[in-house]
Amino acid sequence: MACQCKNSEKSREEYLAPLRDILAGYKMKKKNLIPILQAIQEEYGYLPQQVLKELSENLGVSLSKIYGVTTFYSQFHLNPRGENVIRVCMGTACHVRGGEKILEKIQEELGIDDGETTEDLKFTLESVACIGACGLAPVIMINDDTHGRLTPDQVPEILAEYE
Repeated sequence: MACQCKNSEKSREEYLAPLRDILAGYKMKKKNLIPILQAIQEEYGYLPQQVLKELSENLGVSLSKIYGVTTFYSQFHLNPRGENVIRVCMGTACHVRGGEKILEKIQEELGIDDGETTEDLKFTLESVACIGACGLAPVIMINDDTHGRLTPDQVPEILAEYE
């Protein structure tokens, strides 16, 4: 949902309408900051700067405090994320069984680095410390789907399932 805020006041209002709906469901108390941020992220897919500024004004919490909360908790994202989030396990079992090669193959296939999102917002790539599926090493998760016992040759076919 891209804001065309610079083009017109109407589009700014349209862009912020979901935020206003979210805020209507909460008392404007500082203790509600995290649930409100969760609802905003669910609606927008991430936490857009314009929306956080508006939240700051409505909630009476400084923008710097809001950024402090959003950067402290790993569940929050300040940049758009892909429709499909790929988590590559880099834990000990996955590392020993070729997790790094899996990560490299995904980077090659998508043309992005760890922590980046494709331009078409189709994929976000993240390396993680452990997925908790050591018996399937090396393993990746795409959204809620686990793919294990991988080889780099399997990566293109798996990615194609999510195109």
